[in-house]
Amino acid sequence: MSTSNKSAATVIARAAKAAFEASQLIASSERVQALHELRNELASAKEDILAANRRDLEAAQQEVNAGHMSSSLLKRLDLNKGDKWESMLQGVIDVANLPDPTGIVTYASELDDDLELYRVSCPIGVLLVIFEARPEVVVNIAALAIKSGNAAILKGGKESNETSQLLSKAIQSALSKTSIPSTYIQAIQTRAEVSALLELDQYIDLVIPRGSNSLVRNIQNSTRIPVMGHADGLCSVFLDETADLDKAVRVVLDSKTDYPAACNAAETLIVHEKVLSTVWPAVAKALLDADVHLLCDSPTISALQSLSPAPAKLTSHVRTSTLDSYTTEHLSLTLSVIALPSLSDAIRFINSHSSHHTDCIVTEDPAAASAFCRGVDSAGTFVNASTRFADGFRFGFGTEVGISTGRIHARGPVGLEGLVTYKYMLRSKGEKGHIVGEFGTGDGQKRYKHTNIEAKTVPFLE
Repeated sequence: MSTSNKSAATVIARAAKAAFEASQLIASSERVQALHELRNELASAKEDILAANRRDLEAAQQEVNAGHMSSSLLKRLDLNKGDKWESMLQGVIDVANLPDPTGIVTYASELDDDLELYRVSCPIGVLLVIFEARPEVVVNIAALAIKSGNAAILKGGKESNETSQLLSKAIQSALSKTSIPSTYIQAIQTRAEVSALLELDQYIDLVIPRGSNSLVRNIQNSTRIPVMGHADGLCSVFLDETADLDKAVRVVLDSKTDYPAACNAAETLIVHEKVLSTVWPAVAKALLDADVHLLCDSPTISALQSLSPAPAKLTSHVRTSTLDSYTTEHLSLTLSVIALPSLSDAIRFINSHSSHHTDCIVTEDPAAASAFCRGVDSAGTFVNASTRFADGFRFGFGTEVGISTGRIHARGPVGLEGLVTYKYMLRSKGEKGHIVGEFGTGDGQKRYKHTNIEAKTVPFLE
């Protein structure tokens, strides 16, 4: 790494840390104002931003045609697809309207007369967020960072460069209308800057990668800084022996086809052997009608081949699966299918093959639903509901910084609560203060009271 790259990265990281520290003494109302200003800036610059996005799409299409980029990555790049633009703007306002996640008392105790201990939520610090393709992530992350009191350094993929630059400009313009430092949210452009920043654990507190398996694993292997994210989105749906046919068709179809390139789209369908001749054929027909390609094991293929008449597209869209099929994130209209003899077998299969992102059971048996939700070791376990619901916006978090499949600090869609940690605040109101030497088991020494205090806020912070 060149000295100039490291020097430039250090300037960026040091500025972010300084902005974070300065922002802690700014009223939370300023953060809310910044989000409303951001929404207005984006609305005003809509035409310019979407024009830049079209240019990014045209360049990306050439990369796809040349075989240098996947079509699934291209789909994620389109900022004008469906209601994505309006959802992005609404997400900013939704985040602004959420309760402040900082300053919340989660534990309070009176250690002695006039000696009070509080555990209080606070921001993590400086976030380094690295993402591919989805330009709206720039806004999502900025909104959550601002609201939660964290500074952020953002790095988008080169495929969304023009769009990201204009989105970043809108963020800077919004911040300039508040007392929050302009370096609170910064954008970088090059991989060299990322490599240099990943070494600066004295300034950066958390790295959040959003993108492909290779991106996330590369980040995880390249830094001492804690990393929050997921490498794969291997989600599955299990059709239990009591699965209702109509529910099964709706849930499986939506999980696979609503947005195949998303990390919460289903990649594996597990069929209970007892529904191979009942529910499975109807689900398969619906999937084939939706142009989904099925990679099936022997029992599920045989069940389809025995139907008369044979399902449309049976010969063109159904192939035999391999062992790799069940550990592959297809990100397309391809679904791996396997038949298993029991609920317990399905739970074991999911725990050993999935990425612990989101998994669903379709069942009418409450006991089976309970066993599935407790037994499957994933960030999300759903009953009779599409895996596509695994999303911060749909959960009511306003938006999300990403989805975490880890087990420490935050799991699943990470909203504001996942971007705060806590600190302990201890206050003595005694005339002489308090010292540890006065406490013990000897004669004349004090005993700790450890009496719970009912408190929602810290009195001396109000």
